[in-house]
Amino acid sequence: MSVTPPPLLSVSELCVHFAVRRGVIPRPTATVRAVDGVSLQLGPGETLGLVGESGCGKTTLGKAIVRLLKPVSGSIHFAGTDISTLRQRELRPLRRNFQMMFQDPAESLDPRMSVCAIIEEPLIIHGLGDRQQRRVEVNGLLDRVGLPAAAGDRYPFEFSGGQRQRIGIARALALKPKLIVCDEPVSALDVSVQSQILNLLVELQRDFGLSYLFIAHDLSVVKHVSDRVAVMYLGKIVELAAAETIYRDPRHAYTKALLAAIPSHDPRYRSARPLLEGDVPSPIDPPSGSAFGHRMKHPRYEESIEADLSMREIAPGHWVAVDPCCVSDEDLATLRGG
Repeated sequence: MSVTPPPLLSVSELCVHFAVRRGVIPRPTATVRAVDGVSLQLGPGETLGLVGESGCGKTTLGKAIVRLLKPVSGSIHFAGTDISTLRQRELRPLRRNFQMMFQDPAESLDPRMSVCAIIEEPLIIHGLGDRQQRRVEVNGLLDRVGLPAAAGDRYPFEFSGGQRQRIGIARALALKPKLIVCDEPVSALDVSVQSQILNLLVELQRDFGLSYLFIAHDLSVVKHVSDRVAVMYLGKIVELAAAETIYRDPRHAYTKALLAAIPSHDPRYRSARPLLEGDVPSPIDPPSGSAFGHRMKHPRYEESIEADLSMREIAPGHWVAVDPCCVSDEDLATLRGG
């Protein structure tokens, strides 16, 4: 009898809010609810894709998980330890276990530092090895991501976008982490280079047993690397299931609209699913009911106001928000227990 290993990462009811300050003497006048009650789990060696439109809170969630941002409530358990309330001094020895890759490799690499210094910096901070040992480690990491050892003596501006992202991957690997949060790691790259980076990430996961939280707005990219996919809208997860299930049998209207927006290779193809219209509501003043129903001006929107729109399991491993505006009547009855 096989035993399911405990999750590497467990996020529960996580909220990240930002105060909006206005006036000559800036004072808080409103609150941006960037992440509003998100719960998810990630297992060892698993890739969880996190998708949604720009501004839905994906990057904020990723930064909160690695504690670059401090949540206002909720919990983040990493390998059994709640890191959501730890102070920076307490976090420091744990940080080597989780790293982050950023969207723009040009902006995330210090232009004043050589590639060797960039990759070596985490090793110095955590007191790992002497100078010679660190240089050997850096050369090994450069080779592992497909760059020559001579690249270590050069600077980020001397490389292409794809090469800079490889440098970012090498830096993230330097401390041998268990989890890497990949924040749109290929969105700034040419299509031909995207596949190379994605293949590299898959190889590294296989060789090192890494877990990935893979953030993207392009469902076609997420499909090839994810075991499960979580769909995020206006700070909340609205659907979560195995990647194959999300693409074959989406249940939430927003997921269906995202899938319809994927470009087809056939110019004559017309999706039967509705395309997205309108704009994402402001996280400063979110609707009191279904956020996507409000955007669609759904006739059942009033029914969703003050209702419990949390996710429930509609099929084994397939979770979807109990939203009268966004799921079919049959699914709504199932979610509500008949």
